[in-house]
Amino acid sequence: MPDWEDLRHFVTLAREGSLSAAARVLRVDHATVARRVAALEADTGMKLVDRRARSYALTEIGRQVAAAAAPMEDAAFAVQRAAQAAKPGLRGDVTVSSPPSLTNILIAPQLIRLRQRHPGIRLTLIGEKRAASLNRREADVAVRLARPAEPGLVARKLGHFGIGLYGAPQYLRETPPAAFVFIAYDKSMDDSPQQVWLKEIAAGRDIVLYSSDLENQAAAARSGVGLVALPRFIGDADPHLQRYQGETTSVTRDVWLIVHRDLRSTPVVRAVMEFLAECLKGLRS
Repeated sequence: MPDWEDLRHFVTLAREGSLSAAARVLRVDHATVARRVAALEADTGMKLVDRRARSYALTEIGRQVAAAAAPMEDAAFAVQRAAQAAKPGLRGDVTVSSPPSLTNILIAPQLIRLRQRHPGIRLTLIGEKRAASLNRREADVAVRLARPAEPGLVARKLGHFGIGLYGAPQYLRETPPAAFVFIAYDKSMDDSPQQVWLKEIAAGRDIVLYSSDLENQAAAARSGVGLVALPRFIGDADPHLQRYQGETTSVTRDVWLIVHRDLRSTPVVRAVMEFLAECLKGLRS
C-alpha cells in the first residue's frame, strides 16, 4: 500500500496545481511536497508528474491516481472530524481562519478573554484572505465575507461592515478630487467587491500603489500617497486618516461564521464560535 502521507501530498498537488500552492495548504515547504510526490512515484513505480522548469504537470496516470485517491482524502477528513467531535469537555485544539483585518483588529486583541474563560483550549488563529477549506480540515471554524456554497457547512451571519475611502487630512484638504490617486490591492483581490468599487471610483485616475497587505495600504495613505478603501471599523478609528465624504456610492461586506456540520456540537468548537461571535458583535456599520 502507498504511504498515506505521500498520497495526501500528491492529491493536494493535483488539486492546487502547483508546488507552492500545495505547500501553503499543507503548511509545509515546497521541497517537502516534491519529496513526498517523488516517494510515491518510487513506491508505486509510476510516473505521476512531468517536472518542468517552473511547474509540475500531471501525467495521464497521475490524473487517474489523483481521481481515485480524492475520495480517500475525503474519508480521512471525515474520520478526523468524527474524532474531534467525540472529544468531551472544553480541552483541545481548534483552528480558526479569518480575514486579516478582522483577525488583527477585532479578534486577536480579545484572545485573553477566551484564555481566561477556557484555559484548556489551544487556539490556532490564521489570518488569511483565502477561504480555508473546512471540508479538508484546513480550519475547524472560519470567518468569511461571503456565504459558503460548499456542501456540509453551516453558516451564521454575524453582521456587516461598510467600506469607505480614506486619506491623510492634509491630502484631502490640498488635493482636488480630479487629481486624486489611489491605493489598491494587487491582482489577487481583483474580484473582491471593495476592489471593484475602488476601480469604479478611480474611473481612469491613477492607482499608484498595489499591495496585498491592507496595513501597508493604510500606512501609505497616512503618509499622503493617495486614497485607500478601508473597512470603516479600521478607517474611522485611525486618527491619522479621514474619510472622504464626496463619494455617493458605497459597498458593504457581510460577515459569516462557518463550521462543518460534523463539528458544530463539539464543546470546544462551540466555545470558540461563541467567543468569535462576541468579538464581532459590533459589526453593524
